[in-house]
Order: sequence, then C-alpha cells, then structure tokens
Amino acid sequence: MNFFKKLFNTSNKEDKEIQKQEVDLSLDDLFVHNFIEKGGKFLYCLKKEEIKQNLSYILSENNWKNALVTNKELNTFLDEKEVLLDTELKKNIPFFTTCEHLIADNGDILFSSNQLKSIKLSELSENFIVYATTSQLVKNTGEGLTGIKTNYKGAIPTNISSIKNYEINKNDDNFLNYGNSNTKNLYLLLLEDL
Repeated sequence: MNFFKKLFNTSNKEDKEIQKQEVDLSLDDLFVHNFIEKGGKFLYCLKKEEIKQNLSYILSENNWKNALVTNKELNTFLDEKEVLLDTELKKNIPFFTTCEHLIADNGDILFSSNQLKSIKLSELSENFIVYATTSQLVKNTGEGLTGIKTNYKGAIPTNISSIKNYEINKNDDNFLNYGNSNTKNLYLLLLEDL
C-alpha cells in the first residue's frame, strides 16, 4: 500500500511541476488565446476583401441591418445597399470601430477619443465590431499607453479606456457593476499587415 502512495505522490508532484512551466507564446498567439478565453469572437484576415466579407457574415448572422460608424474610413468595408450607416448613438445597433492597441498579456482592446469621441463605453451598444491590424499588438497596457503617447505627440487623445470582457452576463447581480460595465459582445476583425 505504501508503495502505491509513493508512486502516486511522485506523479502528482511531476504533474504540478509540468503545470508550473510557462509556455512562451508569440505576441499574436498570446493575445488571441487571452481574447478567446474571455469570450471574444475572432476572425483573422489576410486581405481587406476578407474584412468586408467577414463583416457581412457577422451582420447577417446577427440580423443586424444598421451599424454605428464614427470613422468614415470604415465605410469602405460596408455595402451601403445592405447596411444603413448611423452616426447617432443608438444602443440597439452594433458599433463598428477601430482601436488604438490590442493588449496581448490580458486580451484587452484599448480605445481612445479617436474611436469613442466623448462617449463612455457603458453608453455605447453592447455589440461591438472592431477592425484592427497585427501591427497594433503590444505586450501590455503600459506599452499601449506609450504607443498612444508616441503616435499622437502634442495631441494626446482623451477618453482612454479598454474593453476587458466579451461575454455579457445578463444575470450579473453585482451592484458594484451597475451602470458601469464595459463588457461587450465583441467581434474582432484582425488584418495581417506585417
């Protein structure tokens, strides 16, 4: 009996050591792993035509007829015959936008007033579609903030915030989160640009 205990205790120790070993993932693999782990929906695209096609699939799958777009450059991905482009804030239609950075170490997406204007995340639709490129990947939030400071010398944007969760829990009774949630049902269209 004692022999079996030693045998099983040894294998448990080995299992724990194996679990403790860290795996070094590339920046993009780390981001995708953390993003999906939080419930985000991810579509990898090699060409801009794929962005337009996947966007059409997302809108069709969810029966969305309109999209809130504040960045006119994104209009090229939308077929104006199928989708009405709204510029007024409406909670019941998805928000199609860009972002500042994708944070690899926790799977967050960083935004600023360049995307959100002066609107708080909690005031926007619970459905987001984000267009980003692989060159926007950074290791952590500190690098993301440094990137914003570097990219916008002299005119640093305001309203810097991030979406941290991608699964909306309608049954969340935590009173501390009331009206302050930045959880979104989020689709990410990631274009390879490196």
